[in-house]
Amino acid sequence: MEQANNIQTAVVRRASKGDAAAQALLYKQYSKAMFNICTRMTGNLNDAEDILQDAFVIAFRSMYQLREAAQFGGWLKRIVVNECIRFSKKNTRWNEWNDQMNDVPADDASEWWTSISLDLIHREIKGLPDGCRQVFNLYVLEDYSHKEIAESLAISESTSKSQYRRAKQLLKERITAQIQVHG
Repeated sequence: MEQANNIQTAVVRRASKGDAAAQALLYKQYSKAMFNICTRMTGNLNDAEDILQDAFVIAFRSMYQLREAAQFGGWLKRIVVNECIRFSKKNTRWNEWNDQMNDVPADDASEWWTSISLDLIHREIKGLPDGCRQVFNLYVLEDYSHKEIAESLAISESTSKSQYRRAKQLLKERITAQIQVHG
């Protein structure tokens, strides 16, 4: 494992000096995982490809800011998520949801999805309305708080909470319907 970390560190250092071969190696290593984040957050393959490309360009131009080469993956992920947020701010029309359930604790059946296929869940997440999908991904998958989501997307905390609840409700309804139809 030590040798793998040293190789990774060496590749990141070479890439930070503009070495195209090292940059290509990093792209090959991280692009699929970062693309998955982009598709989850945008729900659209074309937009995801554009965001991924922009994020790697930003990363390669900004590598001088990376303090620890071993932290490249996490640093890149943050850039990708931030680019997805930037895209969302430009392209998502946010609605304030009048959700009187904001302060009601979630029901105890919140783990209903644990026995469902990850492919089905992923497909249904991508099909959520833009606002719901953005908040759901940031809250559940990227571990942002509603306060952080609100600040990042320039929405209110209550809108973040409402969008999250709406996303959970839509996912549950859609996945339940898929299971009833397809088993």
